[in-house]
Amino acid sequence: MAKRGGRRFNVFSLSFLDVMSCGFGAVVLVFLIINHRIEDTTRDIDRDLLSESRKLDFQIEEGEKNLVDLQERLQDTKKRVGDASNQLVALIEDRDARREELEELDAKSAAERDSVEQLQSDVETREKDVKQLQDEEEALSGTRVRQVKGEGDRQYLTGLYVGGRHVLIALDVSASMLDETIVQVIRRRNMPRERQLASPKWQRALATVDWLSAQIPLDSNLQILLYSDEARTLLPSDAWYPVSDAAIVNAALDDLAEMVPSGGTNLEGLIEALAQLRPLPDNVYLITDGLPTRSNRQPRSAAVSGRDRVRFMEDAEKRMPRDVTVNVIMFPMEGDPNASAAYWILAGRSGGTYMSPSRDWP
Repeated sequence: MAKRGGRRFNVFSLSFLDVMSCGFGAVVLVFLIINHRIEDTTRDIDRDLLSESRKLDFQIEEGEKNLVDLQERLQDTKKRVGDASNQLVALIEDRDARREELEELDAKSAAERDSVEQLQSDVETREKDVKQLQDEEEALSGTRVRQVKGEGDRQYLTGLYVGGRHVLIALDVSASMLDETIVQVIRRRNMPRERQLASPKWQRALATVDWLSAQIPLDSNLQILLYSDEARTLLPSDAWYPVSDAAIVNAALDDLAEMVPSGGTNLEGLIEALAQLRPLPDNVYLITDGLPTRSNRQPRSAAVSGRDRVRFMEDAEKRMPRDVTVNVIMFPMEGDPNASAAYWILAGRSGGTYMSPSRDWP
């Protein structure tokens, strides 16, 4: 081995360094190549991840929006479900209430059906009674001197029996028979005669007398007493007249239709005249509208109090003969509250009938 410059040259050492340098360079090159590929791969991976991340972010954002929308729809659905439940409860309650109403209506309908059936049965019974009465009317039509035909429903059952051997009709012809109130009585009293005769109350009284006279059998006897301040007979004299004497009865009733009510009411005078009839009447049909305002005694003053009228009634009743049946037909009059009770007692004590007819009777 040669020696240069005083330094010893070692072949092995030079080759080794070269090899090492080359190896190191190769390693560096490989490292660079690998690193470059890793970076490219990383970039690709990063781009893919970023894209995927953005996609996921978009999906998350859309999912959140959809979630909010679903939550709102869920709340709305819950609210509608709640409303529907309330409506269902209300409908159920309404159904139960209607069911109860229907049950009540069914019960009422059943009761009404029973009532209608009962009424129908009563109507049929009344029709039979009316038919029987009509048959009796036809059978008796030949035994009556006057015929009074009913108008509409004005002739109906009253419980008033018209009969007896001697029948007396007593009619109040005082001024109070002109109307139903004191004021109207005063007005009527100052009207012309024709207007007084046309008074509805007076015409009803005349129709009642006519109706009673038409119900009396032909084998009976009749007398009509008129009373106001005094009592007087309508038929001639104080005797009884056979109902079959149609000429006298009809003439008397025609005269009565031309009379105008006037004066006060003296029931005591009527009963005194009644007691003088021989024989005494079997049945008396008294047509009046109130307590008496006069007596047989001379009045102390023109004014008459309610107490005076009650006393006049009591005095008159004391004169009533025994065994005489008094039937009272009471017409309306203002300001006489004690009249109905007093005449009801009079009729009851004598075994007669008291009635206050409607405006369409007889």
